[in-house]
Amino acid sequence: TMQVHTVVLNSRPGTDGVPVPENFRLEEKTLTTDLKDGEVLVRTLYLSVDPYMRCRMNEETGADYLKPWQLSECLDGGGVGVVESSRCTSCPEGCVVTSFNWPWQTHAVMKGGALQKVDPQLVDGHLSYFLGAVGITGLTALLGVREKGHVTKGANQTMVVSGAAGACGSIAGQIGRLDGCVRVVGICGSDDKCRALVEDLGFSAAINYRQDDVCARLKECCPDGIDVYFDNVGGHISETVIAQMNKGSHVILCGQISQYNKDVPYPPPLSVETQNALQRNCITRERFLVLSYMHKAEAALCELSQWVKSGQIKVLETVVNGIENMGVAFCSMMKGGNVGKQIIKISD
Repeated sequence: TMQVHTVVLNSRPGTDGVPVPENFRLEEKTLTTDLKDGEVLVRTLYLSVDPYMRCRMNEETGADYLKPWQLSECLDGGGVGVVESSRCTSCPEGCVVTSFNWPWQTHAVMKGGALQKVDPQLVDGHLSYFLGAVGITGLTALLGVREKGHVTKGANQTMVVSGAAGACGSIAGQIGRLDGCVRVVGICGSDDKCRALVEDLGFSAAINYRQDDVCARLKECCPDGIDVYFDNVGGHISETVIAQMNKGSHVILCGQISQYNKDVPYPPPLSVETQNALQRNCITRERFLVLSYMHKAEAALCELSQWVKSGQIKVLETVVNGIENMGVAFCSMMKGGNVGKQIIKISD
């Protein structure tokens, strides 16, 4: 046996509640390391916190593909780690593995068949990228743009990304540029984030929604209107963007983080005015769920890996150390405290 640290759900935020670090609790427990056939012992290297997890803190998630977290039980999400001992031929000792359902523990016994073996060379050794740019986050950005954005090279298109300095938005904007948008404009929550989008990631312009008049700045930055909108936030910002979208344009409905603390259905209802604008201008706005496109994942991850290794996609990360800081990192990310992907480093 061995002693491990684990993070459990201590309490729920409640109806329309904002999550706080006290909703999470660190515990020590004894892990039995006797492996059955097909099992592996893994040491956790990195864990991920993501906006969708806010729904899992409720008794009901409102989505049939997401199970709610249970009180006093170990939490789970994206993780990457190394196999320390194995009774599974597909996951030998020493290999690096990842999963969407990684327990928030320092070590864990898992079924090898539920893990995906990954090649560190795909990310030049930056193993945390398997949780971001060359993982489910990158897939969401790439397949969202490709499947719902209808970006066409040479078509003089303008893309707007909300939550643009977050994990998904920062990648989506770069993909829009690589795929042929002549103008990519990001909306985010600080001047530092705006600077990073333009200077580091190659966005054409960035708007600080906390300081700027978003409506006026969009008119300045998007003189030909908006053709593609990668929506990570919903709410007032999205209604402002949609009001300036061209006829036959496309909304990629990726996330609605501004609404996740409210007890409303997903996707949240729009104002009558915005509904009318969508219909009047024949704007498509269909829910995008990356899990529906996993048959395209392998090719997409290869493309993302090449872009990251060549420097065509720059990766931003905010890394916090220690499993004891999972709750703090999650709550910070929900308030926009991260630049790029929020990662928690558990071990070397």
